[in-house]
Amino acid sequence: MPGRLLRGLRGWWRRYRYRFVPWVALNISHNPRTLRYVPAELEDKVVPDAEVLGTLLAVFRALFANALPRQRDVLAALPEPVRSKYQDLLSAQPPGAPVLGLTPQDVLYRTLGFSVARAASSLAAAGRGVFVAAGRAPRGAVVGMYPGTVYQKYEPIFFQSIGNPFIFRCLDGVLIDGNDKGISKVVYRSCNGRDRLGPLRMSDSTWLTSEIQNPLAVGQYVNNCSSDRPANVCYQEFDVPAGFPVELKQYLPNTTYSCAQQRPLRCVVLVALRDIRQGEELFSNYYTIVS
Repeated sequence: MPGRLLRGLRGWWRRYRYRFVPWVALNISHNPRTLRYVPAELEDKVVPDAEVLGTLLAVFRALFANALPRQRDVLAALPEPVRSKYQDLLSAQPPGAPVLGLTPQDVLYRTLGFSVARAASSLAAAGRGVFVAAGRAPRGAVVGMYPGTVYQKYEPIFFQSIGNPFIFRCLDGVLIDGNDKGISKVVYRSCNGRDRLGPLRMSDSTWLTSEIQNPLAVGQYVNNCSSDRPANVCYQEFDVPAGFPVELKQYLPNTTYSCAQQRPLRCVVLVALRDIRQGEELFSNYYTIVS
């Protein structure tokens, strides 16, 4: 029993140590490939925000169109100018017709030329990881999103953070809790339900389940790089603009802890640092150095 407990503690430490600030400070020079030097906060962009927005809109619109017969209540709640954009697609479907039949991964592949999926990591004792499941992700492509509840620096997250290796810290101190279990899951579901306006969902909660509707919402399972597995993706912060189409917000895998704040919704995307072929696992850096 003591030996099993010790092995369990060692496994937990291997997974958690990259989040432990003292360990990072002591070992930062031993693994320079995990560093991402950022000259200034506003310059922390691998690709322009406009490109990120364009990718998300393309994927979300394709997902919406693929499930259009199930979106009738959503369409009815939209203003006429917006609703009319989808009328031709909807009228082409006979009453009661099933959805187009594509899986979210298929939609992603048809839209961007690649798809990503969770699977057992190629790293020993690393649990699950994220792979390019089909196609090729070109350099600069958005290959994932980091889902979870968004907390401002002053908002309570102590109990959610205990034993939680899925809390991502943004450059400005904003935190994203990407844990899909325990109290983190309960908090996200509560905030997701709180913000719903009739048939209009302001965020996606399916990443908490096995039936993920946004196939990009797997970023919390991307493993850290190492000396022999250099990073092929990096994190990039993205604030959702005010004019984001309301019918597509159902695919945003983030929600704010507080409903009172007026700030744009913070998202974090993962961007390919090089071309990534089918079958390759994604590796990122768990921390950023601002110089």
